[in-house]
Amino acid sequence: MIKRLFIAVLLLLFILGSAIVFHFYKIFFASNTAFEVPQQEVLIPSSDTKAAAYDTLARVVKRFDFFQQAASRKGYQPIPGRFVLDRGMNNNELIDRLRSENKPIRLTFNNQKTLMHLVAHIATKIETDSTAIMQAFYDVDFLQQSGFTKDNVLSICLPNSYDVFWNTTAEQFRDRMLRQYKAFWTPKRETARKKIKLTREEVVALAAVVHKESYRVDEQPLVAGVYLNRLRKRMRLQADPTVIYALMRKANDYDMDIRRVLYADLKIKSPYNTYQSRGIPPGPITMPDVSAIDAVLFAAKHKYLYFVADPSRSGYHLFATNLSQHNKNKKIYTRWLRDNKIYR
Repeated sequence: MIKRLFIAVLLLLFILGSAIVFHFYKIFFASNTAFEVPQQEVLIPSSDTKAAAYDTLARVVKRFDFFQQAASRKGYQPIPGRFVLDRGMNNNELIDRLRSENKPIRLTFNNQKTLMHLVAHIATKIETDSTAIMQAFYDVDFLQQSGFTKDNVLSICLPNSYDVFWNTTAEQFRDRMLRQYKAFWTPKRETARKKIKLTREEVVALAAVVHKESYRVDEQPLVAGVYLNRLRKRMRLQADPTVIYALMRKANDYDMDIRRVLYADLKIKSPYNTYQSRGIPPGPITMPDVSAIDAVLFAAKHKYLYFVADPSRSGYHLFATNLSQHNKNKKIYTRWLRDNKIYR
């Protein structure tokens, strides 16, 4: 009798122990994902409370009660960020990843028209909103300490691909751009910059004009050489893209489609109108490609002072060393405009 009772107790303990082990297994080591795709992105905003974060996580797990138990036992507290979960993960794996693997995103941008356009693009990729990013770039203390102005602060945003955290703040993004900008100015580029006697910001502003004039990378050093020649002779740059920018700035509409500059447009009063103002514009009229910046730094050496679009080669130009030849080239271009009925 005692032997049977002993066996029964052992069996009961075994069953109870097995149940505890099985429950422990289900809580920590059983698959607990509720999505069918191989991977699931989870975004936890910085402003989320613990309850709000758990509401988000409840959508990606099958047994949220088991997840909560595991989280409690492991001392997990939600942190903001972007997390990528794998299908079939257990609660132990889920919590470890949510605790320590905030995954960066690949942020790519180029050729943004203005800082406003860039900010609007960035705000669709990271947590912070466009207003906060704009305020960060225009912060008075930041501008004073870094030596930039509202007109030229776009210079620090070099077109490229960057790995950033989704929950990067506006200030962190701005400071990252400034660090990348400083790193861009290698000793080789600095030596070239000093030779042409321009500041970094002037190089970028001139590169923006070159970029607008020619998207042909192989021709950009020729175009840059023309502008540098004009600067050395104290001639006005007389760049049509700066007039277009001045028109858009005056209208506060940077998405205007202006295909042709009219003689009347050349009279617009603006520090960006290089037909009226001497020197380089106070800031970039667009975000130039790195190729355009390097075209200014390592410009072709020649005697050209003028150029006009070449109708026979899309994207290229006809160059001239004197006004007489330039006027002949210009007639070729205006005849093409007239024949193709391009009036504005």
